[in-house]
Amino acid sequence: MVQRQGDEPLNERAQHLLRMLVHRYIQDGQPVGSRALTRYSGLGLSAASIRNVMADLEDAGYIQSPHTSAGRIPTDRGYRFFVDSLMRVRPESGLDSDSLRLRLDAGQDAGTLVDSASNLLSGLTHLAGVVTLPKRDFSAIRHLEFLPLTERRILAIVVLNDREVQNRVIETDRAYSPAELQQVSNYLAAEFAGKSVSDVRRGLLEAMQADQQHMNTLMTSAIAVARELFSEPPAEDDDFVMAGETNLMTFAELSSVEKLKELFEAFGQKRDILHLLDRCLSADGVQIFIGEESGYRAFDGVSLVTSTYQSDDEVLGVLGVIGPTRMEYDRVIPIVDVTARLLGHALKPGQAPPHP
Repeated sequence: MVQRQGDEPLNERAQHLLRMLVHRYIQDGQPVGSRALTRYSGLGLSAASIRNVMADLEDAGYIQSPHTSAGRIPTDRGYRFFVDSLMRVRPESGLDSDSLRLRLDAGQDAGTLVDSASNLLSGLTHLAGVVTLPKRDFSAIRHLEFLPLTERRILAIVVLNDREVQNRVIETDRAYSPAELQQVSNYLAAEFAGKSVSDVRRGLLEAMQADQQHMNTLMTSAIAVARELFSEPPAEDDDFVMAGETNLMTFAELSSVEKLKELFEAFGQKRDILHLLDRCLSADGVQIFIGEESGYRAFDGVSLVTSTYQSDDEVLGVLGVIGPTRMEYDRVIPIVDVTARLLGHALKPGQAPPHP
């Protein structure tokens, strides 16, 4: 954590007491007083000495007094220092790897895997799980077929990654016979089978920029049809999948009608969450937004723990867990990390998920 200008670094005693206070508050959800820290700190300090340290922590902005309570709770800054400098992440060996692999079976299609991952995150953490849909550009084309519907409408059947079938109706500039469509399918299969959608788009762009005089009728027809099929799709409403939102209602600090309304409106509008998740796409490893760090008022008092998931070193999307700032970070972080790795491998054609 970066110290604010003019801040004095915390000594070992202050760090130890801050760690104990955060642990107690995460566990009990109740403000922590000096008597409790005297019992649990193991430092052999008097309650008066501990009150002095707590006063210093409060002056430095790491803890605060809620309302008229005699106890203290961590601030966002206190949680950030705890996560960056004091926390010990629990080992992955504590996770049920067999159950995780079963839930994220590599034989499932992408939509089912994303649903399973969001439910898995929610079920393991008892918080809200969120997973963005994987980018389609990475998908490898395995099979193409075209069927005429009406004079200028064609049904395109595309098989991606050996298991995902997509049907799309495309409009064409002229009518095509079944024989022509078969030739177009054969040509495109020979040119692009096994390549990703993004590679196909680049190939089509290069072909369209080539000298038209050197292109025969078949190539012209194939490029015209493929251009319609592989054009950039419109933005989808369902850019991410979320599960377990109602788990957040069980936390007292998030259970007020006003706070729940604010949160659920943010979930429904999606824009703010998508913006947060997009900020994680270029980051390495697990990313954590604590409270006001998100920049959105709706997420004050809320933390988001995320990780990208990827296949063959290409980032496909982001997944994570949303919960109160009073979440068990040391337990949530390895769950998010392992789930991201398993989902990335499950989306890779022909590979079973690795052992966490």
